[in-house]
Amino acid sequence: MTDHTPAPVETESRTNALWGGRFASGPAEVMERINPSIDFDRRLWREDILGSKAHAEMLVAQGIISAEDGAAIAQGLDDIWGEIESGQFKFSRALEDIHMNVESRLRELINEPAGRLHTGRSRNDQVALDMKLWTRGAIDDLEVELKALQAALIGQAEQHTDTVMPGFTHLQVAQPVTFGHHLLAYTEMFGRDRSRLADARKRLNESPLGAAALAGTPYPIDRHRTASALGFDRPAANSLDAVSDRDFALELAAAAGICATHLSRLAEELVLWTTQQFRFVRLSDAFSTGSSIMPQKRNADAAELVRGKAGRVLGAFTALAVVMKGLPLAYGKDMQEDKEPLFDAVDTLGLCIAATAGMIADMQANPAAMRQAVEAGFPTATDLADWLVREAGVPFRDAHHVSGSLVKQAETRGCGLADLPLDVMKAAHPALDERIYAVVSVEASVNARTSFGGTAPVRVREQVAAARQRFLDGDGS
Repeated sequence: MTDHTPAPVETESRTNALWGGRFASGPAEVMERINPSIDFDRRLWREDILGSKAHAEMLVAQGIISAEDGAAIAQGLDDIWGEIESGQFKFSRALEDIHMNVESRLRELINEPAGRLHTGRSRNDQVALDMKLWTRGAIDDLEVELKALQAALIGQAEQHTDTVMPGFTHLQVAQPVTFGHHLLAYTEMFGRDRSRLADARKRLNESPLGAAALAGTPYPIDRHRTASALGFDRPAANSLDAVSDRDFALELAAAAGICATHLSRLAEELVLWTTQQFRFVRLSDAFSTGSSIMPQKRNADAAELVRGKAGRVLGAFTALAVVMKGLPLAYGKDMQEDKEPLFDAVDTLGLCIAATAGMIADMQANPAAMRQAVEAGFPTATDLADWLVREAGVPFRDAHHVSGSLVKQAETRGCGLADLPLDVMKAAHPALDERIYAVVSVEASVNARTSFGGTAPVRVREQVAAARQRFLDGDGS
């Protein structure tokens, strides 16, 4: 999520009048540097204004402020919206945060009625509200981006339901799979990411507005009204919890970290697959770079950056958890530290998802190189063992030993299992006959994996259709 606010931040020092009469002089110079959050929380301006408008409308409806004051407040907030959107608004560090910056400007615009806006609320519930609104919007944006990535993966999988490649364990050739099947594995991962985000969104959708500082308010406010106006399911049930809760930020950071891990795994495969040693895929020029000294180089820099940026996203959860772990109820200024890591995690994750979707959408597979890699690793050795179990009743451990001895023979001869003479096969076990050659081919191995979720092309085609229905046409679950 990108903040497009093009406004400068003023650095003048002066007593903050919004603190009231308790303070006679301004803060120390170092306090002026450590205390303000406006440099980063100004991106919450939309959420702050929307929350203030809903609060003012409720105050009017409840007879707490006059309709005239409510109208003046609404108009002033609309004017501030326009100023910020156009870049004319001047943010001030002396006013600490987005809330005081907006309220101070509102007082300049409409005078006395501005002072009535804060009736029945506190900056504590105000910042919790702004952060919840922002987090909800961030989740909605990430959902759209992940869906686009899944669409790219499903599109490529559909083109390669029959393209054979080596499946790996321990990064060693294990068994043949299809490229489409491999890509659909990531489609499932990102589906779980979408599910985690949706689940977090449901849980966060309770409004803290009206909890005030920590104990509620004596004014006859209507928290259900403001919750409904802002799209929440209900108001938060406990005022202490409402202002001190940052679970929603932790959940988003945790979900983002898991998603970044999935992206990093896929990025690592793209890095490997694009090397001369693999040559499984080729990334387009749009997502590749060259070398300043080696003209032959073609680097998968976009994938490497996605892999590297996962660390930043994972670090956000740790930072947030450490901030929150020792805080007593209710609010502490420590909680101001929730914003920068969460903002950075969401921005970084969104960028990585978009880059990955772009790489996947226009990458070109190299089926010949994949097929060559499959044949080099004796990936049908398990098929041979399974045939002995199935056709000759040989215990699997014994069949495993027979198959291993034939792999050793093939290595010595420099050929594949399907190229071994029948007399060599029979020497390893007398039950082996001509039928084994129909089993140890790569195609036979892949086509035999017809169990639900298996790699057989007939199953992969079904999985493509099901994935499209679940993740692109359905609700993503």
